[in-house]
Amino acid sequence: MTRPHHLTRADARRVAVRAQLLAAGRPTGVLDVVRHLTVLQPDPTSAVAPSADVVLWSRIGSDYDPLELRDLVDQQRLVEIRGFLRPAEDVALFRAEMDEWPGRGEVPQWREGVRQWAEANEAARQDVLELLRADGPLPASRIPDTCAQPWRSTGWNDRRSVQMLLGVMAARGEVAVSGTERREKLWDLASRVYPDTPAVPSAQARRIRDERRLRALGIARPRASERPGEPDDVGQAGEPAIVEGVRGTWRVDPTALDQPLDARAALLSPLDRLVLDRKRMTELFESDYQLEMYKPAAKRRWGYWAMPVLHGDRLVGKLDATADVRAGVLRVTALHRDVPFTATMTADVDREIDDLARWLELDLLIAS
Repeated sequence: MTRPHHLTRADARRVAVRAQLLAAGRPTGVLDVVRHLTVLQPDPTSAVAPSADVVLWSRIGSDYDPLELRDLVDQQRLVEIRGFLRPAEDVALFRAEMDEWPGRGEVPQWREGVRQWAEANEAARQDVLELLRADGPLPASRIPDTCAQPWRSTGWNDRRSVQMLLGVMAARGEVAVSGTERREKLWDLASRVYPDTPAVPSAQARRIRDERRLRALGIARPRASERPGEPDDVGQAGEPAIVEGVRGTWRVDPTALDQPLDARAALLSPLDRLVLDRKRMTELFESDYQLEMYKPAAKRRWGYWAMPVLHGDRLVGKLDATADVRAGVLRVTALHRDVPFTATMTADVDREIDDLARWLELDLLIAS
């Protein structure tokens, strides 16, 4: 049995920052970055810019061109699986679970209910396949609702039968997102979107996904709260670790240990994988953050889409900024400092804010 590595919080943070490609040596290729990060979340919110673009800019810098990402999606070198953009070759790691949907053996009650609902709407499923085969790709708004049994829920999905049916069919590997049109997803037959690669057996595929996720995160819990689409935990990948001052055990990528961190500043999307697992963020970075876009303006502490500010291996503040494209400015309302800034920190963070404005091709306007 492998003895656990003993890490300080600073050790763990350095591992996490390096793993997320946020050290000084910037990567260059968009596809290589996504392959390393394993996933990219295509969230449409664009208070500053779409989150996926901000994630890539924060790694590559102002040389990053969002058209590169669009081209990779159009060329189907990046495809959407479970709500995240992933390298097309990774489809093989999900095919077995698609074929086994809703899962092997006993499945959760809610998933069994979805299976029964889908069976009751088999005719509608065939209608969707026939329509996409003839006219796809199409947005959900142009797919008629022929469900015999409407979807019912206590949440916002009520009366959204077509969207829910498409979600089931995507989970089964029958349809896939092929692009967007006016910010609406376009659906097509999965056979026209995904590469024709054989399935990796499900148990082996999960191990590979855990190993890649750990390589991208550097350090993570073996088990964490369930997150739709892409987990925060890594099973038994890597080696065990104990982080000083933090309860419980972790898994760490042993190849990432004992390496210096060539530090820099970075402005992060609120959906960045470095901070998306808020529990991990609090435990390792001892930082407090919430995405406040759903809060009333009067109750926000940091801003609608405040960007976490990284300096070296510490989260040191939040940037409240908005891209006002019509006015031609990046409007910086506030830079909330969680710690006292040194002269070096101030210069490094200011440089990143300048770079953000330059990348967006906007003038920088800082509130007095």
